[in-house]
Amino acid sequence: LVLDEKNGVLKMLNLIKPQRLRKGDKVAAVSLSWGGAGDADLRWRYDLGKKRLEEQFGLEVVEMPHTLKGSEYLYKHPEKRAEDFMKAFSDPSIKAIFSCIGGEESIRMLPYIDFNIIRNNPKIFIGYSDSTIAHFMCIKGNLSSFYGPSILAEFAENIKIFDYTKYWFEKALFKNSAIGNIPAADMWTSERIEWLEKNKNIAKTMKANQEYEFIQGSGKVQGRLIGGCIEVLEMMKGTSLWPSIDAFKNSVLFFETSEDMPEPTYIEYWLRNYGSQGILQNARAILWGKPYQGKYYEEYKDAIIKVVINELGLTDFPIIYNMTFGHNQPMMCLPYGALAEINCDKQTFSILESGVI
Repeated sequence: LVLDEKNGVLKMLNLIKPQRLRKGDKVAAVSLSWGGAGDADLRWRYDLGKKRLEEQFGLEVVEMPHTLKGSEYLYKHPEKRAEDFMKAFSDPSIKAIFSCIGGEESIRMLPYIDFNIIRNNPKIFIGYSDSTIAHFMCIKGNLSSFYGPSILAEFAENIKIFDYTKYWFEKALFKNSAIGNIPAADMWTSERIEWLEKNKNIAKTMKANQEYEFIQGSGKVQGRLIGGCIEVLEMMKGTSLWPSIDAFKNSVLFFETSEDMPEPTYIEYWLRNYGSQGILQNARAILWGKPYQGKYYEEYKDAIIKVVINELGLTDFPIIYNMTFGHNQPMMCLPYGALAEINCDKQTFSILESGVI
């Protein structure tokens, strides 16, 4: 995707891949939305995630000037969050940028973003949920980023980082070979254990996971990955971040819902909008993450079938449900713009290229 400066729209091209991570690299922790990492009662959680990134992956984690200013300060100062984001990109000693956590209003950074800074300083950015906004900022800067774990949640997980999360994080960000076939996780959880330091050694209850559910589709389909948390995507529609229809041509869309667990009727509303824009008709497939806590599992599926198949008549459009990314744990890493393949006959999902160079 690149910006057509004359018309102010995004058009589909290959995104720039960032350099891979290596042991010893300096990486920045940023708070782009909720500033809980700096709150006194949660600082232990940030410190734990930072320690694991340093000890298990050999990274040097540094904070930007406002990363740990706390949730009240950062809510009042979206310009300072954006300043940290731009500073992390501008600093040549920093090789990657890690989101501390999501939130709900990082869209407020938009007036303060210099997309040329992103474009001229390509490097890894990783996060999920409300970080969907930052990912589309990277897209507008012609940079591929990673929909994946955050410091406060996955890297600071109780007991340890989930093996599946750790494996796909390393495969996607540290290795410049094709990511390859990504199976569903054997087990999953979205149990909420209060983030108190006394609870950090309480293991979450894991449940057996089912395989990816192929709602429809046949043969092999390939396309470039674009998507995010579907509620957050709604916040950017109509803004300068929203790509033109060209950006969605021959794409593999990935959508997931957050812990807000929106009512199934909203899934219908939002998908109708994607249909009205022509986005679904131009895409090659949809990947849909497992609903948070499994709530509305059947209802969301019914809403997708109702709109995509019954209303839009996309009867050959591959739809893969119960994917292992986003708000449930563990999770894979999805590189924006990477070429993905869905094999409907073998019921597999693969990323055919590396996420980094």
